[in-house]
Amino acid sequence: MEHTVAMQRAIALAEKGLGKTAPNPIVGAVIIGAAGKVVGEGFHDRVNSPDHAEVVAIQAAGDKAKGATIVVSLEPCNHTGNTGACVQAIIDAGITTVVFAVADPNPVAAGGARALKAAGINVISGVLEAEAAFSNRAWLMKIKKNRPFFTWKVAATLDGKVAAADGTSKWITNEVSRADVQVLRRQADAILVGTNTVIVDNPHLIPRGEFAGYAGNPIRVVCGEQELPKDAAVFDSAAQTVVVKSKDLDVLVEKLNELGVNHVFVEAGPTLASAMVDHCLMDELVIYQAPTFLGTGKHYFAFDYPTTITDQMRMDHISTQVLDGDVKSIYRIRNGE
Repeated sequence: MEHTVAMQRAIALAEKGLGKTAPNPIVGAVIIGAAGKVVGEGFHDRVNSPDHAEVVAIQAAGDKAKGATIVVSLEPCNHTGNTGACVQAIIDAGITTVVFAVADPNPVAAGGARALKAAGINVISGVLEAEAAFSNRAWLMKIKKNRPFFTWKVAATLDGKVAAADGTSKWITNEVSRADVQVLRRQADAILVGTNTVIVDNPHLIPRGEFAGYAGNPIRVVCGEQELPKDAAVFDSAAQTVVVKSKDLDVLVEKLNELGVNHVFVEAGPTLASAMVDHCLMDELVIYQAPTFLGTGKHYFAFDYPTTITDQMRMDHISTQVLDGDVKSIYRIRNGE
């Protein structure tokens, strides 16, 4: 099996861990035996097992790991924490070649490639690096900026409205779009809303549909100073709920860092979401646009700037998908970069 094909599989395996590995990264591993066949594979799933992807794959391969090649989406860690170092597990298994996509930027766990080479193992790096880095962008952002990665979810009309003039907003987008949102919820470590959203909409903020009843639901985080109803849906036992009783976004980030989350899915209203954009805290916009107009109503972006066309806030387009008539687009927010 070619290294690029095996890496594509390793990345797909890693993505199975989204929402399950924080504060650790997502990692997938594939072991190719001497005959060129896959003899073991695995991914990190901290919710259900402490073992790292490389160890899971080695255990699956058994004796077939000796003399084999392991393909990993992230450089194997060289750190002994709650689990042993993956580098040592690879050496002990008798693996002779390690192929990885992204170098580990975490100073605590870095140095895996160097240690493997010192042990006489052939190391190949950078295979499908961009693809693997995109999948792991939340954790990589946290290491780079010491804060979680924030994805802003918006469901709007073509003229940018998220609610009608009377405040009603259920439902703007169709069932296919709403089902897609549940996938993104499931892949996040926390779901963030403001106190006004809880008071007005009383959301449950738990992945629905096929994801209902899963273990390890995202943490529900409510930010703001308004008093919340004690019987609000977010206070049930379906998931942990944390209230950050402050409008200070630095306090919010500090609390999220304490919780150890990598990826925050922001379902807040225009006031909180726009403040986060202004504070350079939004990293990604996922917007679902329904083929409708509302005219009057609430717009999803609440700030009045820029004042001239040259001051536009530019974003980088990542992807667009049609969902039964709705249009889902993903953009990277540059945050002054």
